[in-house]
Amino acid sequence: MLARFGLDWFILSLIGMIMLASQFPGPGIAKGAFSISSLANLGISFIFFFYGLKLNRKKLVAGLSNWRLHILVQAGTFILFPVLLLLLRPWLDHGNTQVLWLGSFFLAALPSTVSSSVVMVSIANGNIPAAIFNASISSLMGIFITPAWMAIVTGGQQNHLDMSDVVVKLLLQILLPVVAGLLLNPTRLGQVAEKYNKQLKYFDQIVILSIVYTAFSDSFDKHMFSNLGIGELFILGACVLALFFMVYFIMNNIARLLLFNREDRITATFCGSKKSLIHGTVMAKVIFMNSPLIGILLLPIMLYHALQLISVSVIAQGMARKHTSPA
Repeated sequence: MLARFGLDWFILSLIGMIMLASQFPGPGIAKGAFSISSLANLGISFIFFFYGLKLNRKKLVAGLSNWRLHILVQAGTFILFPVLLLLLRPWLDHGNTQVLWLGSFFLAALPSTVSSSVVMVSIANGNIPAAIFNASISSLMGIFITPAWMAIVTGGQQNHLDMSDVVVKLLLQILLPVVAGLLLNPTRLGQVAEKYNKQLKYFDQIVILSIVYTAFSDSFDKHMFSNLGIGELFILGACVLALFFMVYFIMNNIARLLLFNREDRITATFCGSKKSLIHGTVMAKVIFMNSPLIGILLLPIMLYHALQLISVSVIAQGMARKHTSPA
């Protein structure tokens, strides 16, 4: 029943990690070669190596033809989202809401999610090959676009972002593993990665849970949530849900104006309105490094992840029933 509404074990585990960090932050802030934090850093590289290993270059090249759909999805992901958050900056980027706005903008600058976008497009009977292409390209583009957006909004302030260190870490920890995996895709390793895709997804989720635990452990240890109450969390949740439906509505109407068919319209709205928790957690650890604010900065993307899955699950199943029902 929970799965029907997008609430799987992973979302519940994310909540569990936050509660665990609030009560037992010690293991999360421990340092050392075999600490949870160090193993999570290693896990980040493996996530992106396996991601590159599963990318089929021939399928990516074959998907280039539907260029209008691709441009719309990427524009929604990397332009529409950030612009909407920038419009709110004068009211939110100050005082107690400054960090939450920065976290919300970080959410807006992230790429689209891969697996859930494809699954939901499939449920709603959309254009699945285009969904795979756009989600994959979005993930690769996000390696460069997300930190670029964050550098712009922080104005190069060293307390927020040191771009020289970020670029080096992105190259070594994310881009290099992706390229290595992509080069090895035509080999037997690529076939093995495809065969055990489900197991690799569990590996991704375990690494994310470890990152969330260490990030929130550090934040709780340094009392970063002392000024954040339940009321603020509900307001933040309502805002990110409103952001989702706003982008979904805009993308859907632009697709209609461009006279997209039903399948392409579904792909445009689903892929263009979703954000990747995987990229959010791993890139926050790279971009913001050892900042105790990472826990708070991750709150918007974690809330968005859960609420987008619930919302899109309901929408996709409704579309599927409408599409298959007799006239």
